[in-house]
Amino acid sequence: MPEYLSPGVYVEEIDRGPKPIEGVGTAMPVFIGFTEKAQIVEQLDGESVSRDVLGLPQLVTNWSQFVERFGGFLEGAYLPHSVYGYFQNGGNRCYVVSVRTIPKAQTALLNAEGKPQLLVRAKQAGFDGMRLRVKVETPPPADGEPPAEGGGTPFTVTVEREKKTGGWQTAEVVRDAQLTEVVLDDGAKRVGVAYKQNKAPQLIELLVPDATMPLAQVQPREQEQPLTIESKVLSLPTSSEFQGEVTERTGLDGLAALDDATMVCVPDLMSVPPGQKLDLKMVKAVQTMVIAHCEQMHDRVAILDAPPGMSPQQIKKWRMDTAGFDSSYAALYYPWIEIMDPVTNRNILVPPSGHMAGIWARNDNTRGVHKAPANEVVRGATGLAVNCTKGEQDTLNPNGVNCIRAFPGMGIRVWGARTLASNPAWRYINVRRLFNMVEKSIERGTQWVVFEPNDPSLWSQVTRDVSSFLSTVWVSGALFGTTPDQAFYVKCDAELNPSASRDLGRLIIEIGMCPVKPAEFVIFRISQWAGPGT
Repeated sequence: MPEYLSPGVYVEEIDRGPKPIEGVGTAMPVFIGFTEKAQIVEQLDGESVSRDVLGLPQLVTNWSQFVERFGGFLEGAYLPHSVYGYFQNGGNRCYVVSVRTIPKAQTALLNAEGKPQLLVRAKQAGFDGMRLRVKVETPPPADGEPPAEGGGTPFTVTVEREKKTGGWQTAEVVRDAQLTEVVLDDGAKRVGVAYKQNKAPQLIELLVPDATMPLAQVQPREQEQPLTIESKVLSLPTSSEFQGEVTERTGLDGLAALDDATMVCVPDLMSVPPGQKLDLKMVKAVQTMVIAHCEQMHDRVAILDAPPGMSPQQIKKWRMDTAGFDSSYAALYYPWIEIMDPVTNRNILVPPSGHMAGIWARNDNTRGVHKAPANEVVRGATGLAVNCTKGEQDTLNPNGVNCIRAFPGMGIRVWGARTLASNPAWRYINVRRLFNMVEKSIERGTQWVVFEPNDPSLWSQVTRDVSSFLSTVWVSGALFGTTPDQAFYVKCDAELNPSASRDLGRLIIEIGMCPVKPAEFVIFRISQWAGPGT
């Protein structure tokens, strides 16, 4: 209470009005997987400094920002395609966690002494570079053409690509590449690579790691070398790799610190290095771990990908016998979708989770979280790995497998909106996500209640604020009922908060909501009618 110790006029500000509860965001996915790099550039003492962020969640708001930090598309990683599909389908922002980088394939060319000095690196990151090899030839100079001053002997690099049917074919010929020596203003000499008529190669790049070395020691001899990637990148992903370290805030365990995350996608769980085979036990282990994380956090849902290359019958068996998931905090999509790879200009199959996350975000922005994210066109999809029939979906839908289907004249659409829960109350994705949103919003909007006097005055204030928020939810169409009383109720009184409960420092508020459910089965009952007067 204020003190009044001397005569005068006192003006006091009293907060008696409601404290509005604002709805939290619902469209913030986290993508965990593999990228070309994981670096951000920061300004330190006026200089640009590159910092490694491998395993650490990074906020990305557009595709250009993703490329700047994590690189572009690459063979061997589905995460870039998933993030691109997310933005393409209506997503605005997301977190990206790169747990493994897949660099560019490279090899070192040997000099006359047999020492590796000149580096050949594929321009495109990923496993595709391992299908390249280079041949170095040093043809004699043309008649009457003296060598350039300060330059080494011109050489030709032939780039060959391994064919899928076996054997090699010439992919590019870099003629008359030449080492050049440049003298700087301070007298120091630097060695670089020049190309005839400044026409740089398209598939590879030639680099001099130590530009201070004498030109003669960098000059390559005739040889043939395959491009390779370090062996640790060629191993199958492991569950611990995705899990990360909670103390370091990396991987899946580091997501607990992200208060605004609402979806979790792990597309590179299905990545398989060359010569390896997908481990379905590892897939189940990681997906189980992701679901457990979402259930523990209570504010996010896992978007799971079905394993590739399976028929509808195999997916049903895998779902029921192998995976056996039962959770309202997870949704499973089948089959994989076909997209155009911007790098190779050919169609490839990718996991659908990234595109589905974008559709969830688009649905939230245009209709609201209460609308089931289904009957929506999958932007960027050119086809499907499997065109499910209605009969095949009849066996998958009851088991929580959300099918993506192609319809004549309607395009490729999401044709399912179920969670993996066996409890009918939590059957639909929109119901689960609506409750996540409401619970998180009320939790954030009522922090002021903590340590307030636990009396009827507080009870009425809490009831008023929560009822006001749920009224806006009802008006948006998220709750069933023609009046607020039919859509929800909020109870906070002496019956819920007796003296024994108050002595323990507890304040209990009971909330009931009637969520809208999607019209999953639309049934028209048609019969013959003889007309009036018969």
